[in-house]
Amino acid sequence: MTETIKSAAVEAHLPLKPVVFHILLALAEHDLHGYGVIQAVRERSAGRIQLQTGPFYRHLRKLMDAGLVSESAGRPADDDPRRGAYYHLSAHGKEVISAEADRLAGLVSASEALGLTDRSSAK
Repeated sequence: MTETIKSAAVEAHLPLKPVVFHILLALAEHDLHGYGVIQAVRERSAGRIQLQTGPFYRHLRKLMDAGLVSESAGRPADDDPRRGAYYHLSAHGKEVISAEADRLAGLVSASEALGLTDRSSAK
């Protein structure tokens, strides 16, 4: 795939919704089952994103259809067998989340250049 086509394939997903960005961030750390992703999103967002089961699985289906996430082939040996499938961030998903992080960093830089962001008061 040429760089231009690859770039267009990544750019087609941007900008990401905040909840989608957090789902991909959770899976960037390691493969997780659905409830694990929901918990990771809640923790990483400091409770600002309260992802419910129904909306989570709708987002997950779209991410899987887009090739950003796939069902993991394996699961941890010590895992509870009652847990559902584990999910994995694909290589394309990694490219998309990286591009989104760069896009957001650019926005932060632009706001800092205008004196609109005071990092010292950030929580």
